[in-house]
Amino acid sequence: MALQNIGGNSDDAFYRYKMPRMVTKIEGRGNGIKTNVVNMVDIAKALARPAAYTTKYFGCELGAQSKFDEKTGTSLVNGAHETAKLAGLLENFIKKYVQCYGCGNPETEILITKTQMLQLKCAACGFVSDVDMRDKLTTFILKNPPEPKKGSKEKKAMRRAEKERLKEGEAADEEQKKHKKEAKKKGTATTSLKDGTTKASSSKKKASGSDEDRTSPTHSQVDEKEEDDEDEDDDVQWQTDTSAEAAKQRIQEQLSAATADMVMLSTDEPEKKKAPNKASENGNLVARKTLTDEVKENMKKGISAKQLQSVLESLSGSAQEKMNALYEGLFDGIQKGFAKEAVKKKSYLTAAIAQDEGSQLLLLRAIEEFCGKSNTSAMKEIALVLKALYDADILEEEFIVEWYQGGLKGGNKDSQIWKNARPFIDWLQSAESESEED
Repeated sequence: MALQNIGGNSDDAFYRYKMPRMVTKIEGRGNGIKTNVVNMVDIAKALARPAAYTTKYFGCELGAQSKFDEKTGTSLVNGAHETAKLAGLLENFIKKYVQCYGCGNPETEILITKTQMLQLKCAACGFVSDVDMRDKLTTFILKNPPEPKKGSKEKKAMRRAEKERLKEGEAADEEQKKHKKEAKKKGTATTSLKDGTTKASSSKKKASGSDEDRTSPTHSQVDEKEEDDEDEDDDVQWQTDTSAEAAKQRIQEQLSAATADMVMLSTDEPEKKKAPNKASENGNLVARKTLTDEVKENMKKGISAKQLQSVLESLSGSAQEKMNALYEGLFDGIQKGFAKEAVKKKSYLTAAIAQDEGSQLLLLRAIEEFCGKSNTSAMKEIALVLKALYDADILEEEFIVEWYQGGLKGGNKDSQIWKNARPFIDWLQSAESESEED
């Protein structure tokens, strides 16, 4: 198919933007004669404009009736018109409704303002061109606006929906696998282990085979045997002893000798809440130090995000203290480049907020506390860190804005962390308003 340049220099063979040459066909005779633009659909795709716009433009300029059939993709203009004449009108259409008035690039999109005015926004230079509203085609475009492009907010929603669908599919697979194991399970034997856990394995009887059993097995029998072996491995279930003594024993084994004495477990619940004193504050500081050291120690071992989260859950302390310790343990000792490190360690942060949406606020407060500990570099990069976690779908817009507004209402308006975070908050709110206008 012969191609030609969309605007620009027609002799430039290496011009990036091209469209197919127009092909027309005269149909009918007498008063019913019509001109059919055979490849109007291909031309419209190259111009990124609806084929109905170009067909209507021909009718407005020629003073003839024109129609584009969406089902068949047929573009008809009443009367017999030469291809060269229609090609010239198409060039005028490109100059008015496709090319940027600033740089001449055809990579533009049509915008309709609140005052019902047409504009062309260029994706190359960002220039916004005002279309002459005296042209007849503008009325048709206002009545038949182009389909809006999906914004970043809709794309995020689609990604979240896709993640939810995958989670539901995995849960269904696990449920089906569980039913399959229960159907084949005949008995369980419980074996006590040293560390306070119990192992349940299915007991299967081995019977002596006959002469027929000693023959070579068929393919189906081999497959069944492999499937039984896999199920036998899957039937092993691990149950953790959650008693106070077992938990204390595990903690002492995991922690080093220097930190083991700092953790104290007690099964006696106080009947009345006591007023906070210096001793309790020192206890919180020691517990936080213990949690932070625990995170650092396990990170050196190279454990996974889920394993680190389970270790934190086994220790005492509030949810906020654990989140503070997690963030401090992940980023302590880093001098600069906190945004890049946040992307590298997003698996740990994702696991930390997976249980509850409210955990996002806990994470934001942990970032706030970490930056407030005289960490100048982290304070300067707070906006970059928030942007990185937002792009990675770890933090959502509503929680970020809620955290920021709550910090301003707390009476710390002049705090440096809010001043540094404000550019990102302004960008979030402006992006939301632009998507709503579109």
